[in-house]
Amino acid sequence: MLIKNIITGSILAGGLVASVSAAQWHMPTPYGDSNHPTKIAYQFAEEIKENTKGELDITVHSGASLVKHPEIPRAVKTGQVQMGEVFIGIMGNTHPIFKHDNIPFLATNYADAKKLWEAAKPEMQKQLNKEGMTLLYAVAWPAQSLYSKDPVNSLADLEGSRMRAYSPSTSRLADLMGTTPTTIQVPEIPQAFSTGIIDAMITSPSTGANGQAWDYVNNYTDIQAWIPKNVVVVNTRSFKRLDKETQQVILDAAANAEKAGWEVVQAEAKKDTQTLIDNGIAVAQPSEKLLGELATIGETMEAEWLAESGPEIKALIENYKK
Repeated sequence: MLIKNIITGSILAGGLVASVSAAQWHMPTPYGDSNHPTKIAYQFAEEIKENTKGELDITVHSGASLVKHPEIPRAVKTGQVQMGEVFIGIMGNTHPIFKHDNIPFLATNYADAKKLWEAAKPEMQKQLNKEGMTLLYAVAWPAQSLYSKDPVNSLADLEGSRMRAYSPSTSRLADLMGTTPTTIQVPEIPQAFSTGIIDAMITSPSTGANGQAWDYVNNYTDIQAWIPKNVVVVNTRSFKRLDKETQQVILDAAANAEKAGWEVVQAEAKKDTQTLIDNGIAVAQPSEKLLGELATIGETMEAEWLAESGPEIKALIENYKK
């Protein structure tokens, strides 16, 4: 463990030195190589390397191998690394704007999710700037649905179970569903199920397919609760040290990455849902009772979110719902 810490510390320290010469940057991401946001991150880094003729080489550290997921925003903010990818909702404790991404049933299709993102983006940029980070791009996940060992026709079927949580909003959702929230990050999911730490989770078909969910659950209820996103951010000071031409290369690559992310996500969702079916998971549409119960929870969470927020969040919602 000591050796690993020394190596990791050396990489992070080396990143600080490299940022001055703009030669070698480090970009931790929370998900594995088979996930589409990570694939896009590799393409993003390769485009920058190619268009700067190797002058800026970004190493993507996937699967939380360099920095653990909850620590990525702080690592970018403090300059330990120059860039990082993070699930928006995981930052929910720092400002209410980040919770917009995990409110159930606020945006359940891709057109609405894109509209919500456009409404939220200005406030996101403003808050990230205050924290020393610059927003580069966002990548949507497939809609989040329910994995469980047994079929779920109503919330009563989940009573007493332990639900995976990965953000403040998903912890609150688990509470309102009558389950016990347990914080588990993606690499830990299989072991958490196999050891009984969790019994159910709400996540994307992609996470289930890439993590071979058929090894530990039998049922997938397609509730399509919300469509969350990852964002890629850059340390603002590191970015501003670059010459204008290199900055523009990064911004152009970011625009291409965001475009690719929104284009690929629907095909990924369909493909990964079929992978679940092909491997024996029973995929079912939710009952009217379950949908009604979850919709009520969504209304509660939206009301709670607005109650803790300032006028900028209320304006965001009004703009989104026009």
